Amino acid sequence: MASNIGIMDSAYFVGRNEILTWINNRLQLNLSRIEEAASGAVQCQMMDMTYPGVVPMHKVNFDAKTEYDMIQNYKVLQEVFNKLKIEKHLEVNRLVKGRPLDNLEFLQWLKRYCDSVNGGIMNENYNPVERRCKGGKDRYPKGSQKPPKSLQANNLHNPGSGDTVGLNKTSGPKQGKPYATAGGANSSGEVQALSKEITDLKLSVDLLEKERDFYFAKLRDIEILCQTSELEELPMAVAIKKILYAADAKESPLAEAQEYLYQSMNADEKETETEETDP
Repeated sequence: MASNIGIMDSAYFVGRNEILTWINNRLQLNLSRIEEAASGAVQCQMMDMTYPGVVPMHKVNFDAKTEYDMIQNYKVLQEVFNKLKIEKHLEVNRLVKGRPLDNLEFLQWLKRYCDSVNGGIMNENYNPVERRCKGGKDRYPKGSQKPPKSLQANNLHNPGSGDTVGLNKTSGPKQGKPYATAGGANSSGEVQALSKEITDLKLSVDLLEKERDFYFAKLRDIEILCQTSELEELPMAVAIKKILYAADAKESPLAEAQEYLYQSMNADEKETETEETDP
């Protein structure tokens, strides 16, 4: 079952664009970044689509913005995993931080799991928009196309409203105009600065993803080489596989691999000495 797929599995070579397309097509969303799914609501709905009726959608908060609200969503997801006996540990503290790589890895696993259940076939009878309406607070997830409520607030402060015109008439026809112009210029400058920062961050993420894929490809080549029938029993190949397949990420398997190599080398030297001393 895909719940136990290893880190070198092909599932972890699926790119972020393919993951985003998979999410948007199935859930009728418009996500543009992996971290937009960090709240856990998308993952809950993917499981709801895979196992209709299993996820208590009324507990899922699609408008979760704080870490506390996001953690509640992941608690719902963990309960679903437990109910379905899916042995998958959720790194909640890392996922709610919105780090692209952490969320990408989890979504890669989720895609592989869902595809293993339904063969990658979309459930045509599933209405994602209707199911989201059953979510906590009847909110829409990030990336859905809903007009922000702030538009109404902006309209209330529109310079063309009746109250503002009345104030201008009282204070003079041009009073406050220089300040408004300066405020607009400052806002425009801030928007440009933020846009540049977002662009730089996207470039950084793209570079990190390319670097990650580059090194994963190298590790995959090393794994294939070590699995060659003529080489897989060599001490060096066995030591490398000990590192590649180490289950505990908190402890480095390097020391164990080195100890294995030293023991193998010493055993070979003793065997050679024995052969040389035998008449």
